[in-house]
Amino acid sequence: MRPIPTAELHLHIEGTLEPELAFALAERNGIRLPYADQDELRAAYSFSDLQSFLDLYYALMAVLRTEDDFADLADAYLARAREQGVRHAEIFFDPQAHTSRGVPIGTVINGLARALDAAPEKHGITTRLIMCFLRDESPESAVATFESARPHLDRITAVGLDSAEVGNPPSAFREVYALAREAGLKCVAHAGEEGPPSYVWEALDVLGVDRVDHGVRSLEDAALVARLVADQVPLTVCPLSNVRLRVIDRLEDHPLRLMLDAGLLVTVNSDDPAYFGGYLHDNMVAVTDALGLDEETVRTLARNSFRASFLDEPAKAAYLREIDAH
Repeated sequence: MRPIPTAELHLHIEGTLEPELAFALAERNGIRLPYADQDELRAAYSFSDLQSFLDLYYALMAVLRTEDDFADLADAYLARAREQGVRHAEIFFDPQAHTSRGVPIGTVINGLARALDAAPEKHGITTRLIMCFLRDESPESAVATFESARPHLDRITAVGLDSAEVGNPPSAFREVYALAREAGLKCVAHAGEEGPPSYVWEALDVLGVDRVDHGVRSLEDAALVARLVADQVPLTVCPLSNVRLRVIDRLEDHPLRLMLDAGLLVTVNSDDPAYFGGYLHDNMVAVTDALGLDEETVRTLARNSFRASFLDEPAKAAYLREIDAH
């Protein structure tokens, strides 16, 4: 199975920090990591739930300090993504995880932007940038982060909501999402991964999201499924992530096929690929093997990814022609 042209819509750039780059950036910035070598760090990538992953995820971000660090991080992801068939990427970043360490938001955005600006020519990938708010931080912190990002909104396409879902409902962040919509930004939010289907309803009706990230628990609510199907709200599903974070026990039990059969607009993505064992094509191969997906279903998933993107219609059409020619 060779990589099919696809858009990646659920990708945390901090989650692409491979051990090799982590050690290189640590040496560059004079930081001592609490691991003997890359193998010992990689061995730590074993998680019991979302929170156990987040603990390591945030701790390892300490190596990201300068514009060069963020540019190198994004460029390394884009190089891998191209090999995986990614032709367009809408990339999450977590500014609060960096500003809380004393890294200015402009350093983060400018560094990422350097790599993204070069991506069409260097990697053949178009990009968009999505600024996420940490739901385990306060809604007031989210608003303050948005205000600090106003000078950079020309680089940002959408806002999102991520981090620990349980006990942190989307509705708490209605104010910052209202500000984002007023500024003309698109809106997405993580919901229905570890959290209940009610969080997906809140993301739709309170935050006014254009896409739902994860959403695998939506199948527990028939009325919600009907709503998502009727409105063709995209769901950015991450199969390997779901297994590694124990949302689903085995890939063979993943509800992706059920979601497609129900008429949901589902896409496949890699989430935090350095931590979860695979980039986009790796996810596509794994779920195809586990669920016995046929070629046309794989093409449908690829088409869905561009349909669900924030590209304009001519750009979507061009990428869909690439799939037809694949």
